[in-house]
Amino acid sequence: MSGLLDLDPRVVDTARRLAARAAEPVVAIARAHTTVAVERATLRLAGITGADAAHRAGDVPWVNRVVDTVREHCGLEHGVVLPAFHALRAQGLASLTELAEATAAGQVRYIVPGGRDATRALSAARAAVGRGVRTIDRNRAQREKLVARLGDPPQRPWIYLIVATGDIDEDVVQAANAARAGADVIAVIRSTGQSLLDYVPEGATHQGFAGTYATQENFRIMRAAMDEVSREVGRYVRVTNYASGLCMPEIAVLAGLQRLDMMLNDSMYGILFRDINPIRTFVDQRFSRQVHARAGIIINTGEDNYLTTADAVEAAHTVTVSQLLNEHFAHEAGLPDPLLGLGHAFEINPALPDSFRLELAHALLARELFPDAPLKWMPPTKHMTGDVFRGHLLDGFFNLAGVLTGQSILLVGMMTEAVVTPWLSDRDLALANVKYVLNAAGNLGEDFRPAPDGFIVKRAHQVLGEAVDLLERIVEDGLLNAIADGTFGLMKRPPDGGKGADGVVEKADGYRNPAIELLEER
Repeated sequence: MSGLLDLDPRVVDTARRLAARAAEPVVAIARAHTTVAVERATLRLAGITGADAAHRAGDVPWVNRVVDTVREHCGLEHGVVLPAFHALRAQGLASLTELAEATAAGQVRYIVPGGRDATRALSAARAAVGRGVRTIDRNRAQREKLVARLGDPPQRPWIYLIVATGDIDEDVVQAANAARAGADVIAVIRSTGQSLLDYVPEGATHQGFAGTYATQENFRIMRAAMDEVSREVGRYVRVTNYASGLCMPEIAVLAGLQRLDMMLNDSMYGILFRDINPIRTFVDQRFSRQVHARAGIIINTGEDNYLTTADAVEAAHTVTVSQLLNEHFAHEAGLPDPLLGLGHAFEINPALPDSFRLELAHALLARELFPDAPLKWMPPTKHMTGDVFRGHLLDGFFNLAGVLTGQSILLVGMMTEAVVTPWLSDRDLALANVKYVLNAAGNLGEDFRPAPDGFIVKRAHQVLGEAVDLLERIVEDGLLNAIADGTFGLMKRPPDGGKGADGVVEKADGYRNPAIELLEER
């Protein structure tokens, strides 16, 4: 799908240059800061696992215990690895887990070492983190081998289906049945509120709320189950989770260590829809995208969410602006286009005249602006009602728009959206809807040629022009100010507000983090 809109390459280039200029001050801030989550993610790459089960407030992950104590004793301005690996050597301990246990017992006093002590600590840290990075490399190679052996789905878009029971064992059952019924990507929805937890729970979980907790063990269980189903159905079934919220960097690392294939990872979602501090989010998303790039994980961005709070016609250009910003942030972190699953959605009020033509214009604009990106097309939710027949028809139109405009990843719409948590029978009907459209109209895009001066082409040019105008204002005012003013999704988030702001630390001149150094060597 290219050239159908006759976009002016000079306008497209201008949009990208403006997005880069708007993003650059934020990138500079991200480079100059670290967060408690980045430091915890680094220790996870270095091999620390487990939790302090004896803590009076419940299990506290060992990474939290070490990072919090280091910060209390000597600060995180130089990073966690210098104090931690110096203490490991000074205490004569065999592992980071032993160090964490000694920390919990009050037996360790952390300092920032200098001279030869700092050199030794950094060398040990680099070796330990390097082992974690090599595990991620092996998992990427293993994925490529399995795809080569089992094959990819025979069609595009890939069919993306959600499971959300709260119990990982039940999730596995539903995911396996979904894959057998035709799903190509299984997304495990996280438990409500996990994005606001400043720690990652440990172990397999069975009591999530409207979703299942994202933990390393849950990742392992689902990936192993889908490997088994992949062999059964004769194609590689991908697994998705969420690298967002206050633990974005850690969850990205855990996904790489357990060979997940896609992760929801947006540059502004946590700011806008979870009220997480903007600086915290931009620092964390940069590190997480470096991990995703190394792991070969496709990210899914969250522009579809803007259209659930703002009008999908009036705010269409803000989606394009966010996609361009997400693209620049991704490229700067080393994430290439084939891993950049930019998001957009079918959320225009169906009662609006020409609503389907507007949807085609917006979807085709995204496809032509980002020809090499695996775009993720989201189904109608905002205007779904209790009329399941109408909902099923809307989902059919959504599926058709995805086929006509060459979308890459198609999230399965449910006719019971906004009514109940979908029954398995609802999912079966929804999958049948997708498969019918793919079978009946799968190559219809070859014949789809909007009129050069017609409604669809004019609308796409209008949205791109409005996006350029908005980017010019953002460059002048600053991206953080634009976010504070409610530019995206009508959410106003000041740069000094939000949750997790106290977890942001400005780097000192001697800051070292072997994880960032190894990832940037790419």
